[in-house]
Order: sequence, then C-alpha cells, then structure tokens
Amino acid sequence: MRLALGLAASLLFAQDSARLANVRQLTHGGQNAEAYWSPDGRKLVFQSTREPYACDQIFVMNAEDGAGVSLVSTGKGRTTCGYFLADGKHVLYASTHEAGDACPPPPDRSKGYVWAVYPGYDIYLATLDGKIVKKLTDEPGYDAEATVNWKTGRIVYTSAASGDLDLWTMHSGGGDKRRVTAAAGYDGGAFFSRDGSRLVWRANHPSGDALARYRELLAAGLTSPMKMEIYVADAGGRNARQLTSFGCASFAPTFTPDGKKILFSSNKHDCDGRRFELYLMNLDGTGLEQVTRFGGFTSFPEFSPDGKKLVFSSDRNATGRYEFNIFTADWQ
Repeated sequence: MRLALGLAASLLFAQDSARLANVRQLTHGGQNAEAYWSPDGRKLVFQSTREPYACDQIFVMNAEDGAGVSLVSTGKGRTTCGYFLADGKHVLYASTHEAGDACPPPPDRSKGYVWAVYPGYDIYLATLDGKIVKKLTDEPGYDAEATVNWKTGRIVYTSAASGDLDLWTMHSGGGDKRRVTAAAGYDGGAFFSRDGSRLVWRANHPSGDALARYRELLAAGLTSPMKMEIYVADAGGRNARQLTSFGCASFAPTFTPDGKKILFSSNKHDCDGRRFELYLMNLDGTGLEQVTRFGGFTSFPEFSPDGKKLVFSSDRNATGRYEFNIFTADWQ
C-alpha cells in the first residue's frame, strides 16, 4: 500500500514538474524547512519544529529515506539555517540559546506580515553529536543565515553588525570577517557558486517612505519579506547586479552545479499570496523557466553534491495549513 501511494505521489509530481522525477517525501508532519546536503550526499541538515520543542531546532537525517533523525542543536532557544562544513563532521547554525532557554516571542503581526530579526541570534560550529565547538560570531545584534563554500572554506551570512542587515563573509573558524554589501536595506539568504567565485542572494533595497518603514521595523527587530529581488555578485561583493524586478517575494536562490543558472523560489504569479513555486533563470536574469506547478508553498532548493538530485521544502501533501515537509527528487 505504501509503495502504491509513493508511486502515485511521484506521478503527481511528474505531472507538475518536468524537471523532477522519483520524488521522495522524507518528513511527515510539523514544520520542516531549509534542508541542505552533506558533502558526501548521504545526510541532510534541516530545521524543524517538532515535539518536544516549541520552536525550530536543527536536526540531521539520512538523505535516502529520512531515517536516523538526530538533534544537533541544544534544544534551547530558537535556531535557523544549519549547514555542513566540508569535512562532513561539523555543522554550523544560528541560535538564540545564549539569550534564553525559552523560544523568543513570535513577531508582532500587527505590523503586517513580518519576520523576526532576533538580536540574540549568533552562529555556532558544532559536531554532529551536538557538541558546540566554537561560537563564530559575537557582535551585538542579529547574525544568522549562514552557508558555506566547501572549496574555499568561506562562510557567507547576514549580520546587523553595521547597523543594517548586510552580507558578510568569514573563514570557517570565524576569523577574517569582511562586509560584502553596503546598500541600505536587507541582504540575506546568500549562497556561493560551487567554485566560490560568485554569490547569489535575496535583497530588499527600499527608498523614500519604504526605507523609513524598513528602518522602523529593524529597530523593533523585524523585517518585511514581501518585496524581495534576486541579486548576484562576485564573492567579494563587486559587480553586484539585480536579476529580478517582479516586485514580489523572490528568495532562496541557489546556483546550478555548473554555475550557469540560478534556481529560486518566488510568488511572482501572486505577489500577495502564499503560493511559491521554483523558477530557473540565467545569470543575467533571462531565460526564466517555471520549474514547479504544485499550487502551494515550495522553496529552499539545493542541488546534491553530485548534481543529480534536488532537496526542497514544500507543503505538498500537507494535512494542515502550517505543515511543511522535506522532499528530494532526481533533477532532469
């Protein structure tokens, strides 16, 4: 019966995406998101809100079948954005646990649909059994959204160290911190190309009244994600250019393994809605191709180290409004 259901689900996915085959759902229930591969392709690190935890913690599981789930973070505070280092034996993630054992309060939605930018977030390096080896950031304010380039050993992350939400890079040991972006507004969710030569990220660079509102929200530890565009630049921040101009929420960009295209998530077909699909485009923003047509929320894609598979988060098959699960699929 389970095999038949799995085959039926794969057929449904195939009808909705010519790029994806042999889809597997690895988690079932709860809020599971931002899953990223280990260097050998055998494991995934991801964030999840599940019992007995009241908010997101970082876990590792087998990439083949979702088995072997184990907690990597402390189980305290709120966490986000886990990512493997090149050795496959360590992960980094952001956590608020030093600011308090309890989950920080949810964002004030009386200000609209906003994300919390918790000042208690710092980035930590840990072993797969949960031992924190080093605290990589210690500046006042938000430090999170870190990913790693396995070739160069550089980490890119978002920090409020400058008083704004900018991209920074540092060495995998936490040293040699360099500010990459300086435009007023939010820059985050960045990924390196595999050769380490480029960065792609989401950004909101408002002006006028919109900039004043951005700064007001930031002072309250909030930001609005509903107007985000995709940017690309050299790894050090030079030659930055905006690739999308949808006026919607485009985010979670990642380079294809050959570095020639960018896969990302967007609600460009419904700017004020919760329906997000995956899109593919060239490095200059041309050649836009819609990859999924699932009709719900699909985001956070990343290609496997061998380039043959894709991991992503989706509310496909969800039984509740706020259920999100991790899927893998063969990339065609």
